[in-house]
Amino acid sequence: MRSPKLQIIVLFQNLGDEKPYYARSPSPPLSGVLLAGLTPPGVEVELLHEMVRPIDYETDADFIALSFMDYCAPHAYRVSREFRRRGKLVVAGGRYPSTFPEQVVPHVDAVVVGEAERVWPQVVADLVQGTLESRYDAESAPPLENIPPPRYDLVEPQFSVPVVTEATRGCPFRCTYCQLTIAPTPYRVRPIADVIRDLEATSKLPYHKRKIAMLYDNNLGGDMAYAKALLREIATLRLWGLGVQFSVNCLQDEEFIDLLAAANCRMAFLGMESLNQSSLAAVDKCHNRVAQYKEQFAALRRRGILVFAGTMLALDEDTADYYECLPEMLEDVDPAAIFLSMAIPIPGTPFHAQVEQEGRILDTDLAHYDGDHLVLRPANVKPVAVLEAAARVKRTFYSWRSITGRWARLMRAYLAGPKLLSRILPAFLLTFILWQLSAFQRKHARQRVYPLLEEAKSHWDSNPLRRSARLMKLSRSVDRRSEPLGCVPGGQAERRRPGTGGSSPQLPPVEDLYISAWFD
Repeated sequence: MRSPKLQIIVLFQNLGDEKPYYARSPSPPLSGVLLAGLTPPGVEVELLHEMVRPIDYETDADFIALSFMDYCAPHAYRVSREFRRRGKLVVAGGRYPSTFPEQVVPHVDAVVVGEAERVWPQVVADLVQGTLESRYDAESAPPLENIPPPRYDLVEPQFSVPVVTEATRGCPFRCTYCQLTIAPTPYRVRPIADVIRDLEATSKLPYHKRKIAMLYDNNLGGDMAYAKALLREIATLRLWGLGVQFSVNCLQDEEFIDLLAAANCRMAFLGMESLNQSSLAAVDKCHNRVAQYKEQFAALRRRGILVFAGTMLALDEDTADYYECLPEMLEDVDPAAIFLSMAIPIPGTPFHAQVEQEGRILDTDLAHYDGDHLVLRPANVKPVAVLEAAARVKRTFYSWRSITGRWARLMRAYLAGPKLLSRILPAFLLTFILWQLSAFQRKHARQRVYPLLEEAKSHWDSNPLRRSARLMKLSRSVDRRSEPLGCVPGGQAERRRPGTGGSSPQLPPVEDLYISAWFD
């Protein structure tokens, strides 16, 4: 008799099976490998990342676990429906199911609310015994001790860096657009020994894949004393390369930067978000200082650490002049790579509450809340200006000429340091990482972003009546697909607080918002 089988699916195709997009991301998300590690023995586990391969609805798995964020919720409901139609039990978890479980429960057999470590073994036991409940609530902010290591052996070979883990959870800051503001929890750290164990639990991987790792913290530097102690221990592992994420203000600590270098950190993801200080202030991100970016990024570059900078458009204080200058400003501060996205009013965040109250929600289809779609009306620029800026920045920044120039500057800065011979091999790794990131962003822009931008702009030709008709047709389609945001038929958007049944003031019809946004 075979063991029961669980398939864990980390969803990615927010636009559905009709518009699949397979990314060339170097690393997988953490959720799937972590959940696989939490699954008790006696249950066979298969892991599928929809980022790199399609779902097989004819799988022989008995149970399906879906992990997804907000923008994949509509897709998750379709996926769940297909599996349940085939007699599979479906469990949902992740950021969106934990935030709005009432929205998710009708579409699945069970939902896990909160951090899964303490409840997942019971969920699996109930699946096997046929006693599954509809909802499992984890305690808020549980301790992070004794979390089993992730199952790196289940990661698809398409990922060049399968070793991913986390050292901390949470962030001491409260940027208004961030999901962490929805149900804030204290900043917590894992035992350093547990993190090191995760980074060493790689015996089933090829040797070259054991030597590069990613720490998926929201902000590694939230507890600086802990971060420094952890980096000292990671340095003893003699990894070839380490990727981390932390807030920009951490770069004011010279010792922290030196410890990153000693741990062979080769890539730092930073929430730069904007080169306009007023835009940062508008989202409560005043700990970023635009005037310091250039020297802070240069300090990392000299130590052989490339900067991957998150960058947002459509913030409230953005202006047309800012967008005009943005490509040159990016070249001046010189991050090695950028992750460019539109500002997203994630339901439940203060930013969403503000934009909704001001009547600036343009699109209520949650599948479009991915950063590639413009779903709000900017405060100071026309929506078309945002779309044009996104295309211009992407094309300029990720042209081969620009990529080559940044690579040359990175090499010059790093190889100018002492002990040249010891820097040769790291320089090759830096080159590999930069080209991987750039290739991923170029493909993403070419296959996903540019077509979406052109599709959006195509709705606005020279005939206002034709545009209005198209918008009304689009809005009706949006209304039909927008259950996760509590929309009701007829174009009126109603925001329901989870568990209350109450609603905030209704928005004008979606088509009116679209038309006024583009023509006022």
